[in-house]
Amino acid sequence: MPVDASALGADESGPPVAAAVAIPPPMTPAAAAADTTQVRRGLIMSVLLQVHGSGAVLASFQRQQRGLGAREKRMRVLSRETGRLVHSPDKIAGHAPVASISVSTEPAEERKELAATMASIEAVLKPDDMRAELGKLETEAADPDLWGDQERAQRVTRRMSVLRADLARLDGLRGRLDDLAAALELGDDDLLAEAAADLPALRGEIEGLEIRTLLAGEYDERDAVVTINSGTGGTDAADWAEMLMRMYLRWAERHDYATEVFDTSYAEEAGIKSATFVVRTPFAYGTLAGEHGVHRLVRISPFDNQARRQTSFAGVDVTPVVEEADHVDIPEDEIRVDVYRSSGPGGQGVNTTDSAVRLTHLPTGIVVTCQNERSQIQNRARAMEVLAAKLLEERRRAEAAEMDRLKGSRNTVGFGSDDKVRDYVLHPYQLVKDARTGLEVGNTGAVLDGDLDAFIEAEVRWRRSQADG
Repeated sequence: MPVDASALGADESGPPVAAAVAIPPPMTPAAAAADTTQVRRGLIMSVLLQVHGSGAVLASFQRQQRGLGAREKRMRVLSRETGRLVHSPDKIAGHAPVASISVSTEPAEERKELAATMASIEAVLKPDDMRAELGKLETEAADPDLWGDQERAQRVTRRMSVLRADLARLDGLRGRLDDLAAALELGDDDLLAEAAADLPALRGEIEGLEIRTLLAGEYDERDAVVTINSGTGGTDAADWAEMLMRMYLRWAERHDYATEVFDTSYAEEAGIKSATFVVRTPFAYGTLAGEHGVHRLVRISPFDNQARRQTSFAGVDVTPVVEEADHVDIPEDEIRVDVYRSSGPGGQGVNTTDSAVRLTHLPTGIVVTCQNERSQIQNRARAMEVLAAKLLEERRRAEAAEMDRLKGSRNTVGFGSDDKVRDYVLHPYQLVKDARTGLEVGNTGAVLDGDLDAFIEAEVRWRRSQADG
């Protein structure tokens, strides 16, 4: 291949400065695209670092980008209901446009709405205060005497991890909004397409974080104790109670929330009679409080030899974990303690000793059992924790009922309507419908596998609207 002498820094009459020039191999399309993207990102950073007097440079860059060639203008349709990004106003892959999909605002207006929502979230959560609290906890954690009190040390470390996760979440969302603003400022079509593709996920995450700001109840920030009891329906109801327990544990697992099962009472044929477990994460009670009530299942019974459709019921009870500051005093003479051998799957020493404990609160009739620990003392301590939580919730509901009476409020008319949470219909069609918010989901398998976020968010908003109304 001939070498251009002028490229080597010599004139035509003189010899070349270098005998040869190392020519790099041609770039692959993927490498070229990556290199182009990197250059554009560098341009974004340089523009952001410019002072306000660099408007001429920015305008020149935008004119250059507009003149790079004729690019097809794609209309972006953003469905607020489905969160899908559609790149054609008419048809996509031969499918007619969906009537329920509405044309969204432009990315600039969308970003302005999200930025306003993010600002209101930060005003409630107060990131600066969170950082100050985190600094104090880190100083406390550095004290070597902290681990002399195991419970206090666990509270400190757990709160530190929560604050770090929340701050990382806030900083990440704020950074993505800033990237979107930079892309809009540059006006590059490729960067705008990338930003528009991220808009549905960004909106979903910001709306999910917004739910946190709606949890302002007295006990909303605490861990939650969940108790599930089988209701009407025989063996199907016991099986349904076990399905509900798995659904909530899977939901907690999806979000990496710690759970601890206190008690499981197995039914004779299948399923469980009752179960009690705790979800340990900040705002667990506020998040799950809407699940309190009756859950109804309609399906073809797997336990009916004639394959008939059966309706089963199970009750879910959600209470906040009691803290030392609550002062829930339970006199010993108000408790009856029964000990017995654990039932269900066990191991060495579990089913051979009277380690299970049943506590009965005589004034209220509340019964709590615990049999998962090997020691009777440990089971009694766990049972007392659950009993205190139930008595605290009982006191809270009595106070709320008294306030309703004083205000003259009236509950919804209809037998059982106040306690019904959701219907889970598996036959003759598949549908999960919330009785209060009206939210419907056709993917019953995903819901029963723990995909409850849509229902929980709708419940939190509904409860807030009821409180404000």
